[in-house]
Amino acid sequence: MAGTTERNSAQVIRDEAAKLFFERGYDATTLRQVASAAGLKVGSLYNHITSKEDLLQQIMGSVIDELLERVQASVAAVTSGDPVDRLQAALAGHITFHAERAQQVFIGNAELRSLPEAARDDVVKKRAEYELFLAALVDEAGEAGLAEVIDSKIHVYSFVAQATHVAGWYRPGGRLELSEIVRIYTRLALRELNVVDADVRALGAAVSQ
Repeated sequence: MAGTTERNSAQVIRDEAAKLFFERGYDATTLRQVASAAGLKVGSLYNHITSKEDLLQQIMGSVIDELLERVQASVAAVTSGDPVDRLQAALAGHITFHAERAQQVFIGNAELRSLPEAARDDVVKKRAEYELFLAALVDEAGEAGLAEVIDSKIHVYSFVAQATHVAGWYRPGGRLELSEIVRIYTRLALRELNVVDADVRALGAAVSQ
């Protein structure tokens, strides 16, 4: 029970800090403000963090870990064995996560420079591992003759940029439902790879959701 409480407190701290970093900026946010938002005393924060920089690293590192877990789970749920289906599932998870976790995505892009060098290198390494996972799926589709891969790494950069863009403008209750946005962006990604039946695949994915 105590361990669960500790984990919950750590998550609350990260969540409240992310909101404040997003709204006020990292530099303008104090640990006192974070503690107040989390319903804790400042001293209690140090049961979970060593510094404000450590808190920022935790937020940025954990969001990448969660993104990878989400996308891997999406791929693992595909039973067809079709590499394009696997890639499409990954892209759907990728876009959905960025839309739902827009604040953390923004912080990850805007505040990387605020981390000490060692922490920054750790976050960059996590990002590279995630991009390699996506690139492997792109290459798999290309090797199966189902996609026209020009450079898998650059294709992944394109997919990451698209998802970051979605995080910047998507708001629940807007003109399009998130499922429709995911369908459009995965369709665009498959078209970029010149997948012959990209439109049919995207429509099928939308129907199955």
